[in-house]
Amino acid sequence: MAKDSDVLKVEIIVRGLVQGVGFRYFVLRNAQQLGLVGYVKNLFTGEVLTVAEGERYKLEELIKLLKVGPVYADVRDIKVEWGKATGEFKKFEVRY
Repeated sequence: MAKDSDVLKVEIIVRGLVQGVGFRYFVLRNAQQLGLVGYVKNLFTGEVLTVAEGERYKLEELIKLLKVGPVYADVRDIKVEWGKATGEFKKFEVRY
């Protein structure tokens, strides 16, 4: 069983009104505050993809925040896939 201190990777796809409402910068700010690394980007489907690595409890906190989103967002659905951390990221950033 994984411990809370284990470093993991999570891929999160958020659906709903999540583009054009400051969602990526909401994710960026919160991920940086949590000390996570990875990226967030808009998908052509209208969804937002977040890929983050860090300790499980920090990733779970980010997921809770993304289920709500910023003020003008309307999160309808969230898909989460867990995996092993790759160590490929040095910081958290917005990708285009």
